[in-house]
Amino acid sequence: MISVEEALERALALVSPLEAETVALAEACGRFMCAPAVARRDQPPFAASAMDGYALAGDPAAGDRFTLIGEAGAGHAFTGRVGPGEAVRIFTGAPLPAGADRVVIQENVEAEGAAIRLTEASDGRNIRPAGQDFRAGDSLSPRRLRPNDLALLAAMNIAEVPVTRRPVVALVATGDELVMPGETPRDDQIIASNSFTLKALAEAEGAEVRLLPIARDTEAELRTVLEMAAGADIVVTIGGASVGDHDLVGKVAGEMGLEQAFYKIAMRPGKPLIAGRLNGRPMLGLPGNPVSSIVCAHLFLLPMLRVMLGLPAAPAPHRRARLAEPVPANGPRAHYMRAKLAETDGLPQIAAFPRQDSALLRELSEADALLLRPPGDPARESGEMVRYIPL
Repeated sequence: MISVEEALERALALVSPLEAETVALAEACGRFMCAPAVARRDQPPFAASAMDGYALAGDPAAGDRFTLIGEAGAGHAFTGRVGPGEAVRIFTGAPLPAGADRVVIQENVEAEGAAIRLTEASDGRNIRPAGQDFRAGDSLSPRRLRPNDLALLAAMNIAEVPVTRRPVVALVATGDELVMPGETPRDDQIIASNSFTLKALAEAEGAEVRLLPIARDTEAELRTVLEMAAGADIVVTIGGASVGDHDLVGKVAGEMGLEQAFYKIAMRPGKPLIAGRLNGRPMLGLPGNPVSSIVCAHLFLLPMLRVMLGLPAAPAPHRRARLAEPVPANGPRAHYMRAKLAETDGLPQIAAFPRQDSALLRELSEADALLLRPPGDPARESGEMVRYIPL
């Protein structure tokens, strides 16, 4: 068995960023923008009023009067020029007229027919300078685009964005014991549950997922379903990765040309994990136990997908918390314990669930973290600092 760290290094070596494609800005949220976006104009593109009021020049004092010569609104510039003793009614976002150098807010003004009188001295210029936000030629660096980024790109006058193509994941559940939700299982069968969480995790990371038919426990059927995965960017099998008589993934994939990167990891849950290249494409053989497969997806599949999208190679993000309850010493394998976080004034507190069987989905559903116990970690008391992976 190899360590989690070595296994992840080998898994990430199997993948590389995919090619780019161009999408409309409205479709770009959540996608990885793989090249810098360069602004095509200043923002704001002109000196603009920051308030509703009156545009004028000079350094006016309380009691000064000005003749109104026009009006400026957002999208409707005043095309004349403001001279001494003149003012233009202006609204927030409107271009500042030529000759004006300040906006007096309307609360400090009294209207007198076709003129205005200042009731208080000006409290600032109330102008947003041209290019205050960004200048033409400024850039936004590559990143996974959030909703707020779309507003910035739109203001840069960018209508299309280069993004990394979505990785296509082929999911293959294996086993005679499995039936799909909604079907009527025999007394000796169970519902295929892992596929749906794995599909959702991969899609949330930015992938497209093909949910292939369940492969029954014959070499011929497993081979047929694996052949259906042709064209996917990564093949992910669920179950059949151990050493039982009906665990056929390693044997069949090997006969189909799998170049194995590793098999078995010093971790729990999730020891029987296979990774390699199948016909030039990365393949990840996950354990069949629900918790094992989902934990391995967080530790291996999602980091692999991030690299394929163009993000840096990195492990699942670790956070720090304080133990809410003591935990016993850990054994020789890294242990990823389902746990619950509780917010505090400082760092959160974390408590591992008493039951950690890898077949228990209820605890997984209630968990919001995986408490990480390194190999050989000694017993820990309440209040000690530990690391966790958010779920």
